[in-house]
Formats: sequence, structure tokens, C-alpha cells
Amino acid sequence: MAWLQFRLDTSADLAPACEEQLLALGAVAVTLQDNADQPLYDQELGATPLWQETCVTGLFPASTDTQALWQALPESTQQSARYRADILEDKDWEREWMQHYKPLQFTEKLWICPSWLEPPDPEAVNIRLDPGLAFGTGTHPTTAMCVRAIANLESRHKRVLDYGCGSGVLAIAALLLGAEWAMGVDTAPQALVATRNNAQNNGITAQQLEVSLPGEPCAPVQLVVANILAGPLCGLAETLCSHLLPGGEILLSGILKEQVPDLTAAYSAWLELSVLSEDAGWVVLYGRRQ
Repeated sequence: MAWLQFRLDTSADLAPACEEQLLALGAVAVTLQDNADQPLYDQELGATPLWQETCVTGLFPASTDTQALWQALPESTQQSARYRADILEDKDWEREWMQHYKPLQFTEKLWICPSWLEPPDPEAVNIRLDPGLAFGTGTHPTTAMCVRAIANLESRHKRVLDYGCGSGVLAIAALLLGAEWAMGVDTAPQALVATRNNAQNNGITAQQLEVSLPGEPCAPVQLVVANILAGPLCGLAETLCSHLLPGGEILLSGILKEQVPDLTAAYSAWLELSVLSEDAGWVVLYGRRQ
């Protein structure tokens, strides 16, 4: 079945109203997208960030009368927004989605591989990970740098805390590389579900990788990894460092290069941070607790 994509070019202030109007007119789905390549970084907790120039797209049956749809919108929307319409041809969307994901190599003997593909190197450490509801498939520079950093650290027999675990990829990588035990912590319940499922798909038991919401007890560990954003990482400095045993190591990511001074200042009471790696303006910071 073909579909009509009805797009409204509007502003951040008007986008929520446009979304409601398209849904009221019978859209089966509405999406909001950046219309000017504007990055969004740290946001206040609970905020719903929108781009200054936002494209609101409603999906309608292909037989929908485009002009009638436009005329049915409130006059205020017609005066402030521009519309475009095009036909979205039917495809095998599952295969279309799957073809964009390929095995990713992080070190000579470490890969992340989707479950529907055979690992290029069966003798390597292969993390089986599918795109899902939680952040962390290895495609973003911050995740990729953290995976490489864990591989390059001596993690065998260590206990690991993955704070903001998302898909669980960092904890899973540490365990497959020889860590003794890991805890995945996240504020999003769907991330904890994703971490459990991904661990199971990699032959990791619930005893090896435990999951919890923030605030639940966690024994001190030798390695803390946190791939979040600079703002939350600054606020979590005492919490994360309190989980480190003496001599324990910490990896922090989700940080832009210009945010490094804020992070080093926030953690200076417990340890000294330095830039371990950099990619596309993002950095991983490393520290060791004395």
C-alpha cells in the first residue's frame, strides 16, 4: 500500500499544534524532524526539545486529497507554515531497515554484529546486538570509542558498572572480554529490558549482568563506564566516583570537546580526568581513583 506524506515546515513553537491538527485530520502517524541540521545536546530533565525549524510529517492514505487537507487546517497554520506532499511507495520495510546495519569492527578481534548476519570473523569476540529501543549499537562515535576503550583496558576478572547502560553494549563488551560481573543502571525501564535481552542473546546470565534503576545498592567496582551527556555526568560525579574502589578506573563519554573543562572540574575532588580519545568532536575521558 502506498502512503501520502504531508509535510508542514514550521517552527518549534507551532510544531506541537501542527502535530495535533494532523492527527485530528486522520494521520495514522506523525513525526517531527529537524529541518535545518540543528544539533540538540544537553537538555533539562523532563524537557521535550524541538528544533527551531521543524518539519512535521503526517502519514495519510495515498488517496487523500492534498489540497483539501491543507484547506482543513486552521487559518493560523496556513499563514505560518508551508506544506509539501509526496507519495511514499510501499516497500518491504523490515528488509529496508535491516540492510542499513552491517557488522562493525572495533579492534582486531572485537566486532558488533546484527543477529541476522554471520560474523565476519567467527574466532573474534562477536557482540550480537540488534537496533532496538535503547541507545547504543556501536554506530555513534561515543559508543564506538567506549567499546574500544574497554577493549584496550585490562578488564579481565573486574567488576564493572555501566551507568546509563542503554542497550547494555558496554557492560556486555566488558563481560565478553573477561570481566567477572557487571551492573547496568538506567533511568529508562525499556533500557533495562533491552540490556537483559541483549545479554541473553550473547550467552550472558542474569547473575553475570544485573540491571537496576538509579539509587539501588551496588557494590564498589574496579571499572565505571558512563556514556551519557556532559550535564548529567557533572551532576553524577560524586555518585560515580563513590562506586570506584581505590585504583579503580572510569570512562566518561557523551562529551563534546569544549565541555571537557567542566567535566575535569566536576571530578577534580576525586580523580584527575584526561582525554583518552576523540572522534568527530566527541571525546572519552579517562581517570583512575587514587
